Amino acid sequence: MTENQKHAVLFLCTHNSARSILAEAILNDVAGDRFTAYSAGSHPGTAPNPFALDLLRSREINVDNLRSKNWDEFAEEGAPKIDYIFTVCDNAAGEVCPIWPGHPAKAHWGIPDPSITEGTDEDKRKAFITAFIQLRKRIDLLVNLPLDKLDRLDTQEQLQRIGSDLAAKGE
Repeated sequence: MTENQKHAVLFLCTHNSARSILAEAILNDVAGDRFTAYSAGSHPGTAPNPFALDLLRSREINVDNLRSKNWDEFAEEGAPKIDYIFTVCDNAAGEVCPIWPGHPAKAHWGIPDPSITEGTDEDKRKAFITAFIQLRKRIDLLVNLPLDKLDRLDTQEQLQRIGSDLAAKGE
């Protein structure tokens, strides 16, 4: 990858309505000069979760182009070449994925699903904030990796470690 090229990242989740949408928006917000983030799902919903969109707006993160989409879009001819793929839910991590052109590095960053939280709207908002914070920590570590200096094996190991180390800490 040349110095001027952006790294393309795809965040996957089953419904592409909450965690993967949050991750796409966060990465584009914090490192859009070096990364282009996308999100998709194996069985996408009809639209991003309103709690996710409200949270992003409250943090002044652009939501204009966010939409729920099928991961097949990124395996089709003419799709963006993806460098890194992160599953953010356990279901998507266990599913058979399409064959991704270019064989991107993959890692699992499991985050509890805030969209299944029961209770009041305040309980749901808190669950989305927790997911947001967990994703933000992982993304901050990602953007600080010297990706252009790591070989493929080291990159894969570092990406996986971000998810497993923070999960072990409950973050």
